[in-house]
Amino acid sequence: MNLKVFCLGIAFLFASHIFSFAQTKKYDRFEYSFSSSKEYENPIYEVGVFDITFTSPSERVKTVRGFWDGGTTWKVRFMPDEIGTWTFQTTSSDKENNGLHEVKGTFECIENESELDLLKKGNIVHNKGTYHLSHADGTPYFWTACTAWNGALRSTDEEWTYYLNHRKEHHYNTIQLVTTQWRGGSANAEGELAFTGSGKISINPKFFERIDQKIEEANQKGLLVSPVILWALPFGQATELSPGYYLPIREAVLLAKYIVARYQGNHVLWTLGGDGKYYGDLEDRWKSIGSQVFGERKHQGLVTLHPHGLSWIGDIYEDQDWYDLITYQSSHSNSENTVNWINKGPIVNQWYNLRPMPLINTEPNYEEIFFKITAKDVRNASYWSVFAAPPSGITYGANGIWPWLREGEDIENHESAIGTHSWKESLDFEGSKQIGYLNEFINQFDWWTFKPANDLLVEQPGDDKFDEFIAVVANEDHSKIMVYSPVKQVIKLYNLNKDLYQIRWFNPITNTYSDGTLNAEGSTLEIENNMDHDMVLILEKIKQ
Repeated sequence: MNLKVFCLGIAFLFASHIFSFAQTKKYDRFEYSFSSSKEYENPIYEVGVFDITFTSPSERVKTVRGFWDGGTTWKVRFMPDEIGTWTFQTTSSDKENNGLHEVKGTFECIENESELDLLKKGNIVHNKGTYHLSHADGTPYFWTACTAWNGALRSTDEEWTYYLNHRKEHHYNTIQLVTTQWRGGSANAEGELAFTGSGKISINPKFFERIDQKIEEANQKGLLVSPVILWALPFGQATELSPGYYLPIREAVLLAKYIVARYQGNHVLWTLGGDGKYYGDLEDRWKSIGSQVFGERKHQGLVTLHPHGLSWIGDIYEDQDWYDLITYQSSHSNSENTVNWINKGPIVNQWYNLRPMPLINTEPNYEEIFFKITAKDVRNASYWSVFAAPPSGITYGANGIWPWLREGEDIENHESAIGTHSWKESLDFEGSKQIGYLNEFINQFDWWTFKPANDLLVEQPGDDKFDEFIAVVANEDHSKIMVYSPVKQVIKLYNLNKDLYQIRWFNPITNTYSDGTLNAEGSTLEIENNMDHDMVLILEKIKQ
């Protein structure tokens, strides 16, 4: 132990009677427990403030909220991003509680030797002026998520480990899940509720113990987690199981602050509301909740909202400082209306006029939902979505995975799913594997330099037949161009010299490549997709 560290420890020992030299790895979760000198009947109301201010070795300061964990136990969770000795000090609104107020301590942050990107390259951030997510060290991060809404609520330890390993092996890097009871899961596997009450609520720390373990295990396998804090669906069945919709704003904020404090030490990207209506008469409500929970910046992790199907809020929330990325839901249909909404709707028409942010479809077609959505529908919606704006990511879902169905089970408060495959069988669906292929494919390129380039098309077949829509992205100098063709058809591009490009095809079904040929007529290039299914055309300039 060096002299500086020893002296710091002695100073804190005399100042607060707490002397700690716990070690935590960089980009790992630091946790510290406090013992309250009194017990409260309803802590989230009686202790209005329990903040912990951390000071880094280079004297950067970050304040986060702590949380009650039952009885007289309170905790803080924090993710250090700098090697060396950190110090911290608490502040409580109950200044007479010497177990919570002005408690001081230290810990040592050491190097993280993990080879996992999340633990080696750092937490996920959004750098100003960009349309993609990145690790803390600047490495671009192509969001490839799986929807396991009920995963943390219902899975056994063995099931969760199998699921995470499978997702990781198939090139997924993010898991979307729910953190309270909700429409699709009225309690967890043990019958526990996250909270009870409405006008005034009581938190149940026991409910969150299983979620603690599920999120931490996902992180330790290198997977980012996107927790839904407040499910908010205002339509259909069981609106009383949508806390983001029916709780008063004060209670919604208290519950959200508790969940954020509990998981801010993990690698998370917050989904403040799930499946909600965030516009019209509910716009002010959600802006108020968002600013109260995240406006003080007492958290780690980016923030978004998951809207209900075919709703668009990018232009409504871009002026909110706490809102970090646009996520949307194209919903579960291969109809003309849905396809045109992806390819010709607000994403395509507005992204370039908004504050630069990632734009990600976090709920396209769920495979096997309504017994009609196929792997082809999943691929179509996914590639169209990725190419509709500057590429930043995509989410996969299956009708058996999101509710965590086991054989013979049905989905709670949802259209009947009798006959739907189990969560485990669904992992091996063709569409499930093919979204992993999409991740492998796009990460070969500097995808963060690409933007939509449909103006390169001589003609757009999708103007006459919606399901034949061709989507194009390219980098700024057009040295790399990618074209998604959903059907067998001729692709016509203009203002390109055929002698400057080499071309190949990517098969999104088999994860294979093949050579291609092109014909030229004047400045127009013609390349035919000869396959009876969707393909991705890759044009790359030949290096001179």
